[in-house]
Amino acid sequence: MKDLFKRVARHHLALAGLIILIPMFFCALFAPLIAPHDPIEPDIKNILAGPSFAHPFGTDTLGRDVLSRVIYGTRISLLVGFVSVGIAILIGMILGAISGYYGGIIDEVMMRFVDLMMCFPTFFLILAVIAILEPSIWNIMIVIGLTSWMNTARLVRAEILSIKNKEYVMAAKAQGLGESRIIFRHVLPNAVSPVYVVATLGIGGAILTESALSFLGIGVQPPTPSWGNILTQAKDNIEVAWWLSLYPGLAIFFTVMGYNLLGEGLRDIFDPRRKGATS
Repeated sequence: MKDLFKRVARHHLALAGLIILIPMFFCALFAPLIAPHDPIEPDIKNILAGPSFAHPFGTDTLGRDVLSRVIYGTRISLLVGFVSVGIAILIGMILGAISGYYGGIIDEVMMRFVDLMMCFPTFFLILAVIAILEPSIWNIMIVIGLTSWMNTARLVRAEILSIKNKEYVMAAKAQGLGESRIIFRHVLPNAVSPVYVVATLGIGGAILTESALSFLGIGVQPPTPSWGNILTQAKDNIEVAWWLSLYPGLAIFFTVMGYNLLGEGLRDIFDPRRKGATS
């Protein structure tokens, strides 16, 4: 990890992404201390008030402070990103490891199932499932995770295929170790490098998906602040309250860009052909 942080610090893209994301983590962790107002409490005297000293990002249709709602929305976005990607990574790693290690008919069946899942437009699949279930943040995280594991499975399988016949794996088999222990203790830990990249890029995608679902009204439900449901109010008041779309839109843009920059940087760092340039 120390070597990884050194590489990130010397890689311009990864460092830029990290610089963008650090304030986001700070806002998520210390939202109650940073937010100047209660993000849920309405104020009928300040409905759709423009940016001012008291309300730097203005107020919404109920008089709630937009800055406070954007800050608290950071918590929702990061929570959805990390939990949903964590679910996807866990499923993808397990299925990819089993498929790559055993091969044969098991590999064939699993990869055809992956191909089948990748044929469905992911966002519309999520829309269909969320429409059936009760809209909630936990349902969103689970559904995004259950529909986003395919790329991880394919990458882990490819890595497993390249290392399952290495000497240390053969030595583990010769010692009589169980197959589950060989897979999860000896093979899988040496195949996780691409997963870091997929996870980082996936968090940005999950944040965009959550924002889109909340914008459509089937994601995080009011009064819980989310960047997506703030934008829902913005579309009805775009001509008179430009701040409702500008600030949550910028928050989404910079957060997703930060994860994409960090992910691209990690891809360069873990690519053996580029290690000389990033070490």
